[in-house]
Amino acid sequence: FQDFAYHFTVFVFYFGAFLLEAATTSLHDLHCNRTVTTQPLLSDNQYNINVAATIFAFVTTACYGCSLGLALRRWRP
Repeated sequence: FQDFAYHFTVFVFYFGAFLLEAATTSLHDLHCNRTVTTQPLLSDNQYNINVAATIFAFVTTACYGCSLGLALRRWRP
């Protein structure tokens, strides 16, 4: 049970991080009003880094999801 509980907890945290990273990346086209000029919230470099981080977070979440499934299978034969 401890193995399953660990993998479930880690999966939930990684899934939350993935959602937050994806939400931040989706704000690329949002413009902030800074005194006189309107500037994008994320620069192109920050956007590229966030896309890479979102993809990495998704892959990590998928791996922990598979590990969670295997832990469940070990726990409940």
